[in-house]
Amino acid sequence: MAMTKIGYGLSGLVGAGIAFIGARFLFAPRVAAAAFGITTEQNGGPADPYLAVKGVRDITSGIAVFVLLAAGTPRILGGYMAAASLIPIGDGIIVLRRHGPKATAYGVHGATAAVMLATAAMLLTGPAQPGARSDSGTAQNAHADQTGTP
Repeated sequence: MAMTKIGYGLSGLVGAGIAFIGARFLFAPRVAAAAFGITTEQNGGPADPYLAVKGVRDITSGIAVFVLLAAGTPRILGGYMAAASLIPIGDGIIVLRRHGPKATAYGVHGATAAVMLATAAMLLTGPAQPGARSDSGTAQNAHADQTGTP
């Protein structure tokens, strides 16, 4: 149960962080791109609309975390976190392929993916619902229902 609570807390931090990063791509795209590990043209250019697209994608990804948190199903949230960890993995690969800073590729994107995977593991290995009993508790309840004795 404690691991699920930690997983929920980390999920909230990741969701808020990703939404913040997305907003930064909308309102300060060159600053956000530099922190991402890529450079952009000073006076705009054809890549700038893609920075806004990335911003919207990140904001939406962050909001999705909060929707799943509100649903209160740790395993579904854990599955989403595991699947969504492909985003920072892909981002890190993009930075490396564009000869961006390795420190950013591994330290930002790699670390984000690692936190997301660790969070997913906490949520996927805990009870199916917060406050749910372990399998042995469920078996005891099923026995009690059948026999009428606890």
